[in-house]
Amino acid sequence: MAPGNTDSWHDLAAALAIDGRAVIDGERTNATNGRTVADVNPATGNTITEVASVNADDIDRAVRAARAAFDGGRWSRIAAGERKAVLLRLADLMEENADELALLDSLDMGKPVAEARNADVPGAADTFRWYAEAIDKLTDEIPSTDPGSTALVTREALGVVGAITPWNYPLEIASWKLAPALVMGNSVVHKPATGSPLSVLRLADLARQAGLPAGVLNVVPGPGGEAGEAMGMHPDIDVLTFTGSTEVAKTLLGYSGKSNMKRLSLEAGGKSANVVFADTDDLKVAADMAAAGAFYNQGEVCSANCRVLVERAVHDEFVRLVAEASVAYLPGDPLDETSGTGSLVSKSHADDVWSAIEKAKADGELFHGGERRTINGSDAFITPTIIGNLPSDHAVLRDEIFGPLLTVEAFDSEEEAVRIANGTPYGLAASLWTGSLARAHRVAGALVAGTVSVNTVDALGVTTPFGGFKQSGFGRDLSLHAIDTYSALKTTWIQFG
Repeated sequence: MAPGNTDSWHDLAAALAIDGRAVIDGERTNATNGRTVADVNPATGNTITEVASVNADDIDRAVRAARAAFDGGRWSRIAAGERKAVLLRLADLMEENADELALLDSLDMGKPVAEARNADVPGAADTFRWYAEAIDKLTDEIPSTDPGSTALVTREALGVVGAITPWNYPLEIASWKLAPALVMGNSVVHKPATGSPLSVLRLADLARQAGLPAGVLNVVPGPGGEAGEAMGMHPDIDVLTFTGSTEVAKTLLGYSGKSNMKRLSLEAGGKSANVVFADTDDLKVAADMAAAGAFYNQGEVCSANCRVLVERAVHDEFVRLVAEASVAYLPGDPLDETSGTGSLVSKSHADDVWSAIEKAKADGELFHGGERRTINGSDAFITPTIIGNLPSDHAVLRDEIFGPLLTVEAFDSEEEAVRIANGTPYGLAASLWTGSLARAHRVAGALVAGTVSVNTVDALGVTTPFGGFKQSGFGRDLSLHAIDTYSALKTTWIQFG
């Protein structure tokens, strides 16, 4: 069970023994050149530990270990039920070590430890458990062929998977990629975000304890430019899965074309709209959920509903209700379970978000919030901010800010709402609120987004695919469809007559 009070969390954090070394071929190891970077707690500005900072040579070491493990068959060619048992043990170990994993994520990126402990870690463990339970229930195909022949269509593991994950949900998004990749029998080289590698490094330790063979899961923290390029260009990585910015996703597309045409699954940026019609059954519920969709996790969510489009007839009332609801997301010490949110991931990111807020305040109307606070010596805390009356071509309405900033735009018709909602380069997620079933179907069909949430916000689950359209990328995390990323279909034709 979680400690339950601030002092206990601080005591646990002080007692943590943190190992920042990489994991290659089942062993903790320093970077080849001995290089490290300081891992800084953004909520205090204090250094947590020094973390290995790998280069291209280390990436090559990890890929060679992964390839040897795959080709050797000690994971790829064992029975599906055996892989299932190992990953179920890993899920159990994650739950047994949930306090530690939650603390590592909270210390690394500033999120409230209570959210990490009660949502992220259980969600990550459940993801491993769900894919483990699914693997021995998948079936291959025997399609129709002419008499005298039989064709078998089997799903084959691809080999070495490269995974690059972001800092906003360090453990949970990693699980979305590692679980389906591993359960299919692949080996993995995983590069976590530079600012939040600790929980996944610890996960690799737990995976070895659960029985995952050496070399099957390698974790290589390092700078995105250098280590990411080494992975993108490596000729022996068969598929690369990525969550992060659209700019980096486009770079990875180039690396694939310049190297071995490795398969890609890219979950990139978003600028999700939350469309609220005047016929919504309960505006207060919609406002409460709008605040959650914009400000949860400090607004550092790729599918955050950071744009609210409100029918003009209820615009003023809705803005008032969202402002009232945003009080639940006031920032505080991440290790205080009463804090609504924590700090942003770094001072530099807080500076960028604050610059966007200041620009929006100057060019529009501040409805609520808009304060930067210093807590425990760190100024990486920003209050929930609501701004409206911006010019329709304003950068804040178009660019991904990744912070606690909600913009509000009024509309007068259903067609106008859809046009505004779709008026970005992204297509990751959208939400809509209405009491009309016909409108719900009509507008959901018109919105260009990988997930449309009706009368809720940012809905997802392990059983449903998550990913985007347009410049939000392609490929899908979660659900059985994610297995398509980490496998390929092979036809074996047998002629006997």
